[in-house]
Amino acid sequence: MMLGRVSYQAFSPVWPDMTAEFAGYNAMPKYVVSTTLQDKDLVSNWGEISILRSLDDVAALKETEGGPISIHGSATLNRNLSDAHLIDRYHLLVFPVLLGAGKRLFSDTDKDKQNLTLIESESYGNGIQKLVYDVR
Repeated sequence: MMLGRVSYQAFSPVWPDMTAEFAGYNAMPKYVVSTTLQDKDLVSNWGEISILRSLDDVAALKETEGGPISIHGSATLNRNLSDAHLIDRYHLLVFPVLLGAGKRLFSDTDKDKQNLTLIESESYGNGIQKLVYDVR
């Protein structure tokens, strides 16, 4: 699991104690992408946690045999990874709510379009749509 600093600081005090709800997430290694977080700032009850300092570190991790990297929250990290073409698949949950403001999922940098291929979709009774896209 990969997180930006802000999401890490929000999740790390809560998720380790939620063993029933997040057992799978709690067991997997965690990577926090941050230029400011220090090892002394990491919680000790959430398994293996590593700090990555740059997008080059993320690209190097992506080349290893560790399996897929899952990102939760981390809007700024997602925008930066998308701009650097380091995302292969998007798992999006679309909620039936329109907000007047909020965090952007994608940056407004001028870049070439990215084509996506829908590989999975599901609708839930509460109106939420799950969409899974591969980046082409």
